[in-house]
Amino acid sequence: MKKSAILALLVMAVTATALARPRPDKVVTYKTVDGNKLRLHIFNPPGHKPSDKAPAIVLFFGGGWISGGPGQFHRQAHYLASRGMVAICPVYRTKKRHKTTPKECVKDGKSAIRWIRRHAGELGIDPNRIAAGGGSAGGHVAAAVATLKGFNEPGEDTSVSARPNALVLFNPVFDNGPDGYGHDRVKDYWKEFSPMHNIDKSAPPTLVMLGTEDQHLPVATAEKYKRLMEKAGVRCELRIYKGQRHGFFNFNRDKYYETLLEADRFLTSLGYLTGKPTLSSSKFH
Repeated sequence: MKKSAILALLVMAVTATALARPRPDKVVTYKTVDGNKLRLHIFNPPGHKPSDKAPAIVLFFGGGWISGGPGQFHRQAHYLASRGMVAICPVYRTKKRHKTTPKECVKDGKSAIRWIRRHAGELGIDPNRIAAGGGSAGGHVAAAVATLKGFNEPGEDTSVSARPNALVLFNPVFDNGPDGYGHDRVKDYWKEFSPMHNIDKSAPPTLVMLGTEDQHLPVATAEKYKRLMEKAGVRCELRIYKGQRHGFFNFNRDKYYETLLEADRFLTSLGYLTGKPTLSSSKFH
């Protein structure tokens, strides 16, 4: 084989390795419902032990409550784990795979947070430093578990709080009112389902990242969310990215690096991460 061909194969191999999605350190079942085992994809910090009390973040995938999978946030989870957090990507029920409604997405989100908090001791997690985040409908799920009082799985122990201690939201569809996202699918219960319409002083500190050209969430809606949060006395940071459309934060989009760096800064400001960001395009982008 010619040297040029060998070199080309080596370059392809290195590129494939660099682009390969990181694999979780552990996968566990947090809930079994209607015969479906719902699992958590867990990324641990280097040298992590069950006796540790590390902060955690739970990242919910997007897909309009219809489709999607936990791999969407594997790269962000891998990076945040490298910074010292236990990063977890849950599977939750969706319409395409499980024939469910948006209600079940929120129920599963609450179940996931409760399971993690209940098992914090064996996971090496501080139960009082569990952040949640997600993109699009996953951002809705994260905001919903932080603000909504209902949508609990029947029979679940609700004495364990499902409320996260912080939120990192990537273009979240958190307005489900008459002019908001997905209203036609939740119109019978939107007042109880829309995070923006259920904000109170118990909401956690929140970071929202949004593009100016988002086709599902107008900038004005995010600005209103921020005002309502601040009126309730809750910190809400809003970062606007000019010219960016929905999903701009994903790995194969322009602002993956910048949005992950912004999340790092926000979590550092809360004391969940320490030191300077270690994000580098050669390692994580």
